[in-house]
Amino acid sequence: MINDIQGVRKEVLQSVSGLTDLQLNEKQAGKWSIIQVLEHLYLTEKLIVNKLKAVMASSEETAAEDRPIHLVINRDHKIVAPQFLTPSDDFTTLATIQEKLLASRTSLEEFLADNDQEKMRKRSLLHPVFGLLNIKQWVEFIGLHEKRHLAQIEELKQELGLH
Repeated sequence: MINDIQGVRKEVLQSVSGLTDLQLNEKQAGKWSIIQVLEHLYLTEKLIVNKLKAVMASSEETAAEDRPIHLVINRDHKIVAPQFLTPSDDFTTLATIQEKLLASRTSLEEFLADNDQEKMRKRSLLHPVFGLLNIKQWVEFIGLHEKRHLAQIEELKQELGLH
């Protein structure tokens, strides 16, 4: 599971390598900049891991059927990020966002090392789009969410003439 997630993260970072901080912060009208997409990935992973830790620390077991979370990669269906997952408009360097992404990923890896996958299947948390997801699916969602935004980054690079 973590290998798939790590693979997508590697693709995301490769996609932005070689771009300058100015290019990464450049915005198209009404769209996030590439750096804002990266910040959104950090904010999302950090929030999810914190929520998953809380659920796993509780004794309540609520199993959930597997949901079609793979649909998150379909960018035909636009989803507006909630305010608490919306990135700032501040100029940010790639080095700064890479540190944040490393911190959130380290937290995810520690969470996975500390928790049994079978127990993760027996605990659930509500997702705003997919409904009740077990913790294992939440972890898988992180990678799929990043894959969705990798496509967004590639679209932004094309629009900005950065290919």
